[in-house]
Amino acid sequence: MITSVNNPKVKQLIQLKNRARSRREEDAFVVEGIRMFRELPAGIVKEVYVTEEFLEKYKNLEQLKHFKYEVVTAEVFSRLSDTVTPQGVLAVVKCLHYQKEALFCKANPCLLLLEDIQDPGNLGTMFRTAEAAGVDGIVMSSQTVDVYNPKVVRSTMGSIFRVPFLIVPNMGEMVQELKQTGTTVYAAALKENAMIYTDADYAKNCAILIGNEGNGLKKETMLQADQCVIIPMNGAVESLNASISAAVLLYETARQRAAEHK
Repeated sequence: MITSVNNPKVKQLIQLKNRARSRREEDAFVVEGIRMFRELPAGIVKEVYVTEEFLEKYKNLEQLKHFKYEVVTAEVFSRLSDTVTPQGVLAVVKCLHYQKEALFCKANPCLLLLEDIQDPGNLGTMFRTAEAAGVDGIVMSSQTVDVYNPKVVRSTMGSIFRVPFLIVPNMGEMVQELKQTGTTVYAAALKENAMIYTDADYAKNCAILIGNEGNGLKKETMLQADQCVIIPMNGAVESLNASISAAVLLYETARQRAAEHK
């Protein structure tokens, strides 16, 4: 049992939790909580840490039969945890790596493109929404918040393990590449010439482009898109939260695609 917060493994785990650089160097990230633990694909798990209280409560948990684990005290776990009320289980898992083919391999793909999203909760919610709406993959700019940030991982509710994703240095170049494959790129933007989002055709190869929460899309990226789309709003509201905008557009995409296949 690990009883000291000065244990080298504990210090390493705290670094993985707190620093994106450490996650990149170790090519690993931390997953915490019983729900996420149950979602873990076996092939990417490196280490598991639990408290005695967790073992007592979940002694018959199927995952504990497959993964080797190390016990830590409740005090040590509280230092490792990123939540207010720790559940007593966390795992170190390998970072996920996808090739472009994983996103483009399906016929008639639908992709979500995210440029410089900064809020961990927004990014995690977008992953969960993308999976629910049937999106085939997510492409993020390199300036987007670290996808392995504990708050992002927790907010995905397991979708991070099921939705392929790429991180690219230049979103404008990715948009151009997608257009060359016959994909129509729709940018969510408050532009005078923007099309009402329900008037766009998402039934064929398409990508939905969402920008930074405060600044929106970069001008040069927006100009690369085939069409800007807008979500009409009543009252004095000027814009919606980025993750809500993504949800509205993705579900319209899902609706149109479902209608196309009836």
